[in-house]
Amino acid sequence: MDFQNLELVKYTDRHRAQLLDVWEKSVLATHDFLSPEDFQSIKAFVQTIDFNALDVYCLLQSEEVIGFLGVAEHKVEMLFLSPDHIGKGFGRKMMDFAVNELKADLVDVNEHNSQAVDFYKKYGFETYERTDQDDQGKDYPLLRMKLANK
Repeated sequence: MDFQNLELVKYTDRHRAQLLDVWEKSVLATHDFLSPEDFQSIKAFVQTIDFNALDVYCLLQSEEVIGFLGVAEHKVEMLFLSPDHIGKGFGRKMMDFAVNELKADLVDVNEHNSQAVDFYKKYGFETYERTDQDDQGKDYPLLRMKLANK
């Protein structure tokens, strides 16, 4: 784990292009269950998000966005890492911030995203509900998870 030159900063518009690039690379690497059409639809939606209106933080390493985190009402709404940085402790570092500083204790995870499901389970989250569809009505089941002992 190379945590040198690492900084977690509040999102600003200067991070937008890099954040969207991280999102796309991360989803392509971890969401292989998405159809190409659904990926393009989600990508178009993500490009319209006003990240300034959310509680979003970017993980920078040497001024480059390598990941980002968004929390709303104690729920992790987004956590994405550049594929080169997955499995190296960076996600845990962002979750520590989300839990300790932003008081996050909820997350929804695509059931088929096994890396993310395993990550949140190792962190201490437990599934309390399963849906047959995602929030857009697509046939991508979600696991609603809560941090144990919270």
